[in-house]
Amino acid sequence: MQYFDRARQLFEETRGDKRTRKSEGFPSAERGLSSLGRPFNIPITQNISSYLGKNNPLAGPVDPKTESVWLFDNTAYRPIHPYPHSQQPWQACFSAAFFKTETGRDLSKAVADIADKIGLKEDGSKEDRERGERTIAKRLQPFADIVAPARWVEVKLPDGKVQRLGPGGRSATSEQIITFPSAHSNGQVVETDAVNAEMTPIGPMSTTFAEPEGWLVMSDIDDTVKVTLTPSPVGILRSTFLSDPEVIASMPALYTHIQSLLNPTWFYLSASPYNLYPFLRTFLHANYPKGTILLRDASWMDLSGFFMSLTMGTEAYKTGEMDKVHSWLPKRKVLCVGDSTQSDPEAYGNIYRKHNGWVKKIFIRKVTDVAEMNNGEKNSPERFEKAFRDIPKDVWQVFEDPNELYAAVDALKAT
Repeated sequence: MQYFDRARQLFEETRGDKRTRKSEGFPSAERGLSSLGRPFNIPITQNISSYLGKNNPLAGPVDPKTESVWLFDNTAYRPIHPYPHSQQPWQACFSAAFFKTETGRDLSKAVADIADKIGLKEDGSKEDRERGERTIAKRLQPFADIVAPARWVEVKLPDGKVQRLGPGGRSATSEQIITFPSAHSNGQVVETDAVNAEMTPIGPMSTTFAEPEGWLVMSDIDDTVKVTLTPSPVGILRSTFLSDPEVIASMPALYTHIQSLLNPTWFYLSASPYNLYPFLRTFLHANYPKGTILLRDASWMDLSGFFMSLTMGTEAYKTGEMDKVHSWLPKRKVLCVGDSTQSDPEAYGNIYRKHNGWVKKIFIRKVTDVAEMNNGEKNSPERFEKAFRDIPKDVWQVFEDPNELYAAVDALKAT
C-alpha cells in the first residue's frame, strides 16, 4: 500500500516539485522523522485478499469491539447525458475508511521527535512542554491507527434503506456510487450513519445536493484558507500537530460573501492524507461554508510520507480530483481559489484548458509570509504567466489581500 502510493507520487513528481523540495530541505527533514510502525496487522488471508478491493469474497463486516469506520461527507448530483432525457435520479460517491481501534501503539518517541523539531523545548516551561506533547499525541493518533482492509459496513440512508459500503482495499478505503430517490432539492443536506452508530467515532456523514447548474467553488485548503506553512517542514509540523488551527486573514469573510452572492456548492481540495479529515473538517465547519473535502486516499504510517503527500505529485493529484468533480457537475460554473505554495496555478490552468468553459474565474493567493517563499521563483510573474498560458488575463487574478477580490466576485453574479 505505502510502497505503491510512494511509487505513484515519485512518478507524478514534477521537476518543479524536485527543485522546491530540495531548496526547502524536505529530503533531509524526512530522513530524520520517526516511523509509526506497520500500516496493518491482519491475518494473511485478509492481507492478500485485500488486493481484490470491492470484489473481495473474504471481506467481513466491521467488528465494533475492535474496529471503526469514518464516513466522509459528499455531494449528490444528477448525471448529465449527451441527449435529452427525463430528469435523472440523484447519485453520490460514498467514501469510507476503516481502522483498528485501541491498537496500543507507543507514540512517545514520535511525539518527542516532533516536539524537538518544532522547538517546543525552547518555547517555555516544563509544563508547557508536557501540554504541547499531549496535543501532538492527540493529533498524531490518526496517523498511527492501524488501517483495516477487507472490511465493510452497513449504513442507513435517509430514506431508511440499508446499504453496504465497502469492502475497503489496500488503503482500507472504499468508494462507490449510490443512487438516491428524487425527492431532494438543491442545497438540501441529509445525514447517513452506520446502522451501529458506535462504529463511527467522528459521527455521521453529510450529503449536500447540487443540481446540474449553478456555481461551484473549488478551494484549496493549506495556505489558502488555513495557515499550514507548506513550504517549511518545521512549519507543517507545528501548524498540523501543535498550533491552534488558524484561518488566513479575511478569507472567512470573503467566503461568506461568495456564499451569499453565488450560493455555490463547495469543494475543498487538499493533498493531505485522509488521516487529517476529522481535524480539517472541524476547522472548516467552524470558519467556512460547509462542503465536500477531497483528500489523498493514502494512510501514511510515517511522517516522511506525510511530507511527501503535501509536496510531491500535487499537480497530477489535484488535476485528477477536479476531473472527477467535472464528471459529476460539468454544467456548473466554477470558481477556483488556491495559492502559490504548491501547484494550484498549474493544476487550475490544466483544468481550464482541458474542460473548455467550465472554469470561469481563478484566484491565486500570493503567499509572502513564509520565509521559504522569498526566493522569488514561486511568486514570480513568469511562473503565473506560464501556468495560465493561453488563458485570458481577465480569468485569473493573483492577490495578497482577500479584500482585493470583492469587485471580481461581485462581477461573477452577472456571468
